[in-house]
Amino acid sequence: MNSILRATTFALAPVLALSFAPAAYADGNVACKPGPQENWKPIDKLKKKVWMEGWTLIKLQVEGDCYEVYARNSAGQVLEAFYHPETLEKLVVFRRGTEIYRKKGF
Repeated sequence: MNSILRATTFALAPVLALSFAPAAYADGNVACKPGPQENWKPIDKLKKKVWMEGWTLIKLQVEGDCYEVYARNSAGQVLEAFYHPETLEKLVVFRRGTEIYRKKGF
């Protein structure tokens, strides 16, 4: 009986760990609220904007209704940033799950 309890606890440990993870790591609540996709600016323009900020691009993708960027800043820190797809305005930036920038009013 003791071994069954131990095996069950071992199997459930990852599930329990994820269920108690801080909300700061869950950025799925970022909503850009853009218009139709045909009005979105090309992703290549965002690549240039990221480069102009001095960031080294790691990955760029569409996440929900935002452009999501993974990049390294000049200090070598990995950042996750969300940009509005029509204006290419930087809306929010996370570093290691902690919000470090939010556009005023967003």
